[in-house]
Amino acid sequence: MAITILETPPLVAQTMRATILFVDLRGYTGLAEQLSPAQVVSLLVEFYGVLMRATELHGGHIYHMAGDGMMAGFGMDRASENGAREALAAGLAILKHFAPIANRWHSELSIKTGIGIGMHLGDVALGAFGPPGRQATTLVGDTVNVAARLCSRARGGEVLFTDKVAAALDAHGAAKRPDRGSIPFLKLAQYELRGRRKPLDIWCVPAPKRLQIVAKPPLSPIRRQSAGSVSRAADRSPARQQD
Repeated sequence: MAITILETPPLVAQTMRATILFVDLRGYTGLAEQLSPAQVVSLLVEFYGVLMRATELHGGHIYHMAGDGMMAGFGMDRASENGAREALAAGLAILKHFAPIANRWHSELSIKTGIGIGMHLGDVALGAFGPPGRQATTLVGDTVNVAARLCSRARGGEVLFTDKVAAALDAHGAAKRPDRGSIPFLKLAQYELRGRRKPLDIWCVPAPKRLQIVAKPPLSPIRRQSAGSVSRAADRSPARQQD
């Protein structure tokens, strides 16, 4: 049997600095099990609407949206650290506007859902990747991988981000007032990413009430300080994935 080898044109990618934001819908597996495919599509359309509006409002670009998640980039149009502030504002807006939707889904359909968010800042490659005829513009690189892994670790209602994002937020005063409010963020225990040589210093904008999609052993509570200051109390228990 002859094997046809398709020639792929050389990749042309542009390297730039950006803040990458990943969003994941917690509880999607159970949702898809309980509802018909048509019902799932209807809910996803509503979910995607929240993601798109918040991302566009805060100057982000969506590079992947499928199933139960999204990847977006911020601060890519200019050599600036403002992308971290914009990404955090978008993430908080997503959580805010999805909350009443999640409550309605729970009330009408008896399904429990939430959103976990991960962010990282660094160099990324922007280009058209994929086989001939199936290429899509997307982002690749370590920055993308880290943001995705942090998203998978975030609990429902939480935003996790790295020390690079925290430093950029500090530099622009966005840590105290990312979206016309005083939002404390907390330092968590270092996160050892499998396959990566060095552990990550990670931070969290905690959820007012943590969503427990799947029952798990209780965690040590994060010590919070007043909402009017930036809190960086250490958390002995890193955020863990819920789905």
